[in-house]
Amino acid sequence: MGRLDNKVAVITGAASGMGLAAATLFAKEGAKVVATDIAAATLKEEFSNQQEDMLALELDVTSEEQWKQVCEQAHQSFGKIDILINNAGVSFHKGLLEEDLDGWNKAISLNLTSVWLGMKTAIPYMQKNNKGSIVNCVSLSAIVGGCDNGAAAYSAAKGGVRSLTKHAAFNFAKDHIRVNSVYPGAIFTGAAKKHGVTSQEQLGQAFTNKIPLPPHAGEGNDIAYAYLYLASDESKFITGEELIVDGGWSSH
Repeated sequence: MGRLDNKVAVITGAASGMGLAAATLFAKEGAKVVATDIAAATLKEEFSNQQEDMLALELDVTSEEQWKQVCEQAHQSFGKIDILINNAGVSFHKGLLEEDLDGWNKAISLNLTSVWLGMKTAIPYMQKNNKGSIVNCVSLSAIVGGCDNGAAAYSAAKGGVRSLTKHAAFNFAKDHIRVNSVYPGAIFTGAAKKHGVTSQEQLGQAFTNKIPLPPHAGEGNDIAYAYLYLASDESKFITGEELIVDGGWSSH
């Protein structure tokens, strides 16, 4: 018996990294998975052997219309939406004085507005069933000022997701909809590979003086299992909470 049997989960940013790990794990645990990503070709390739219990759909998380299309297709295919994992996000690394308005607006749109749109679209489907679980991916940048000295817009956006999560948790608890957040630390994903990092151990070497728990960097499954716990009925009395997965980085 799986931990997500008979549940339908919509996951964003599922073509790679933490989102791919989550989609794979959720399917293994019995969920019907709607895997979404703006990288449609990569998404289709990853789920080319998808079974009847999985959909791979293109989604620009900043598009309200595409959010509506995805949620409606999920409902038509599987009859409901139980879980929303707002995993998609994009890092921005300019400092407060170096950032320009265009970069600021992009960071807010991709990392904060996208989460609002996802919840705004999915919650009415959850209300129909009088239950649901939403998990938003935040970042240590939302709570630790020195986490990334150059990430002003990104930190602001993720701080907004932190606050929005608590707002939604309080206001939709009456509908038995839980809203929680996960805070990844240094995680080896495709984004790290784009910066020339070839392994989890190599990434960890850059954090040996910041992260006490070896190998000093996590992997996609570390976040996927955090999503799984908060998405499942195991956390049925938890809402508005923050699960930090950082190897002890924030313990300093």
